[in-house]
Amino acid sequence: MKTNRYIVALAGVMLHLMIGSVYAWSVYTKPIAAQTGWSESSVAFAFSLAIFFLGMSAAFMGRLVEKFGPTLTGTVSAILYGSGIALTGLAVQSQQLWLLYASYGVIAGLGLGAGYVTPISTIIKWFPDRRGLATGLAIMGFGFAALLTSPVAQFLMSSVGLSNTFYILGAGYFLIMIVSAQFIKRPTAEDLANFKSEDKEAVSLTGGLQMTANQALKAKAFYLLWFMFFISITCGISLVSAASPMAQELTGMSAATAAVMVGIIGLFNGFGRLVWATLSDYIGRPLTYSLIFVVDMAMFVILIFTHSPFIFAVALSLLMSCYGAGFSVIPAYLGDVFGTKELGAIHGSILTAWAAAGMVGPLLLSFTHEVLKSYYVTLAAFIILAGLALCVSFLVQREFAKLTDLADKLD
Repeated sequence: MKTNRYIVALAGVMLHLMIGSVYAWSVYTKPIAAQTGWSESSVAFAFSLAIFFLGMSAAFMGRLVEKFGPTLTGTVSAILYGSGIALTGLAVQSQQLWLLYASYGVIAGLGLGAGYVTPISTIIKWFPDRRGLATGLAIMGFGFAALLTSPVAQFLMSSVGLSNTFYILGAGYFLIMIVSAQFIKRPTAEDLANFKSEDKEAVSLTGGLQMTANQALKAKAFYLLWFMFFISITCGISLVSAASPMAQELTGMSAATAAVMVGIIGLFNGFGRLVWATLSDYIGRPLTYSLIFVVDMAMFVILIFTHSPFIFAVALSLLMSCYGAGFSVIPAYLGDVFGTKELGAIHGSILTAWAAAGMVGPLLLSFTHEVLKSYYVTLAAFIILAGLALCVSFLVQREFAKLTDLADKLD
């Protein structure tokens, strides 16, 4: 039976909508702390742990996608994430902090790693002509998930209680993810031939080079792209962790208005993934990534000098769109440079930058604010980091020429 590539893309979006609920963890922080007596920082650490295991397991999971196929890894993700969320309910009910870390941080975190890489490389193979649009669609689901999860979780907590909320959500995530995984399949040679005859050819920045993951990890270009991705995520994830208190302190915004702003920047995080990734299909991935850092620098300058809540919210929204773009453009960029032969494994490897940024970014912001009692120094540091990443975005393009020469020699 012929597989429709848009069904595959939709299944990928559904999978990411489920695992993206990790971004709604802050909804549970206060209720868990109130019920168990644990400190809010102890509860919040479960989120950092989950993101760390996501990033660190993605490299391994990416190789499994290439070896065993996306249906299997999607199924593994459903089992790990669903059971991890359900066991979180047991951790809260039994008031075992170690079980919270083991269930949400480790088990659900491993499920996140498997689920995140499962659809992306596969969807890119289905859309060789529109890699940016494909990854934008898939990763957009991850960005929007918190908007969907937050009201559902609030309703369940008020209706059935905290522990039962995790049991219900765990079962729901498992069912939706296990069904979605069955529709995420690799394209056949016949499918690819049809796309090549119907659409424009796949983009390559390196003369059509198709590298294995091991070969890519030996290329200087990979580590320059890793650094760019790391800076993009470090700056963005720091703002995610401190958007509300920063807005209140720097502009005098009320807590209620700041809460509304957090919801709005969540929309920009989601839509930004699709808009920037689609734009990259037209202007190219290298220019898109350079523009992301230019916008980052300009918006950080505005955050430092503005005292207007409205202008602050607009600047922060654009920064969040750039944060989302960092995630959605990088898989297509890797495909353009290293080919799609083992893209799942290569993409998984670069996600270690997310694990590192998830630890470094929020800690850097909270530490400097605690010591200096100001956000301005950190924002100035982010301008410098974005400027450095902008320079690297131009430098990495020189490496593509070397890889193109390698492709010519192989031909």
